[in-house]
Amino acid sequence: MFIVLRNKSKFVSLNKILPILFIALFSVLRSSGQESRGPVQDPGSRYVKLYPNPATTYVTFDLQKNYQKGLTVTIFNFLGKKMSETPNAPEKTIIELNDFNRGMYIYHLSDASGKIIDTGKFQVSR
Repeated sequence: MFIVLRNKSKFVSLNKILPILFIALFSVLRSSGQESRGPVQDPGSRYVKLYPNPATTYVTFDLQKNYQKGLTVTIFNFLGKKMSETPNAPEKTIIELNDFNRGMYIYHLSDASGKIIDTGKFQVSR
């Protein structure tokens, strides 16, 4: 059994315009996605080297670039709850993850004046 379409003109014009719309949409999404990410940060310019990631029992923050006294490491869960804060963090700071559930966490590295100078994320997997 065959279905006969009487008005083919709508389908023909849609088939011609659909690839053009797809290309336009793809290029717009691609260009706006790149802009929304912000500047690309060189891994060598990071203040913090974090390992292991994903972590299970502890996470180590290795404060590398131009280490200065008075830095604070603050960790938040993805709901925004402050999970840990380490004022006057030494160059190598180890955070125990006993009270952390499985999931993603965000860290902020703040200088003595409270300005956030680095941020990132890590995963806890158990």
